[in-house]
Amino acid sequence: MDEVLAAVGPRLRGIRQQRNCTLSALSEKTGISVSTLSRLESGQRKPSLELLLPIAHAHQVPLDELVGAPPVGDPRVRMKPVKHGDATTVVPLTQQPGGLQAFKMIIGPARSEPDPRTHEGYEWLYVLSGKLRLVLAQHDVVLKVGEAAEFDTRLPHWFGSTGEAPVEVLSLFGPQGERMHVRAKPAS
Repeated sequence: MDEVLAAVGPRLRGIRQQRNCTLSALSEKTGISVSTLSRLESGQRKPSLELLLPIAHAHQVPLDELVGAPPVGDPRVRMKPVKHGDATTVVPLTQQPGGLQAFKMIIGPARSEPDPRTHEGYEWLYVLSGKLRLVLAQHDVVLKVGEAAEFDTRLPHWFGSTGEAPVEVLSLFGPQGERMHVRAKPAS
């Protein structure tokens, strides 16, 4: 922490000098005395938020630049895909155990015989590309791009490709009672 604070003074001087700004001009813009600004730059005064905010505003730079904050880490989520047999790849989109889970599934075109299963929970499926065959209790339906289905997983269910081409599906699965809530505009 001491090293970070010690580097602020020279950084403040450098930014001010790059902008061809005098201590007097900066003092007028910020309302901070010339002597305080000089002591900040020389390291004789510790920087505080009260002092740094007006300086950042005057120079039109983010506060991070004044204090030399480390860059923010890569925000991308890199989840590892899981292969199931030859036909299906599941990419988990959530990391927390329990609660609502999100998955992207790519199901290959191999046509397979439905084998309905049951388990606790609730599932919501949205077709991103291709066609999804969904067998749910006595229903056997085909969902196309942009269509969604939701169901209680205690009902016998199975889903897969229609056999024509791969299908990409977004799946949200949650424990019993956690359902998707889709809000739609009321019809006029």
